[in-house]
Amino acid sequence: MQPCPSILVALILAFVIPNPSFGYSPREDARAIREFKRLQGLNHAKIARDLVHRANWAALGSLSTNKLVEGYPMVNIISIDDSDANGNSTGRIRFLLTDLDFTGPDWQKDNKVTLLFSDEQTLRCRDGGKDPMEPTCARSMISGQVQKMDPSDQSYQPAKDAFVKRHPAADNWIKAHNFYLCELDISNIFVLDFYGGPHNVKASDYYAVSN
Repeated sequence: MQPCPSILVALILAFVIPNPSFGYSPREDARAIREFKRLQGLNHAKIARDLVHRANWAALGSLSTNKLVEGYPMVNIISIDDSDANGNSTGRIRFLLTDLDFTGPDWQKDNKVTLLFSDEQTLRCRDGGKDPMEPTCARSMISGQVQKMDPSDQSYQPAKDAFVKRHPAADNWIKAHNFYLCELDISNIFVLDFYGGPHNVKASDYYAVSN
């Protein structure tokens, strides 16, 4: 008895075409990730604030004005602080710059920069058995414009005092090497804290996070 051609075709298609309940499904993966995040209660704005406050430093990217690499991205390490007088997080990212370094001349030509913060800065990923590149090793990329703080402004001295309290060496930087205090005017925040790609966080939501 010869099998009917239509039956053979049906059997072949049954094996060749994957069942929706098996194999890779981008839509199902995205749904599972959304559900996991919901159950975990991941608050991306709070994660960004925590990363900033726990970090003593950040990697800062600018467009180089150095003649040897002019126009290329330049990365620098800068000490940062976002504390108020009591050491609580404000989310306001402040840092010292000098024109003797890479970033000082760069921002004066183009003041748009991006700062990178990672859980690995405080070794939480290593201690948790995570590779720094894993999405579950939380990181935040915060972009904005460098604004030099005015020493005559009433917010300057409390910000400077908080910075020096966290970075005692900064007191000498200001006196001996003409460092000046700056703040990042945030325009965009990306947070990557799980599989599925980065999340965009509004600056208003970031600042609204309570301690």
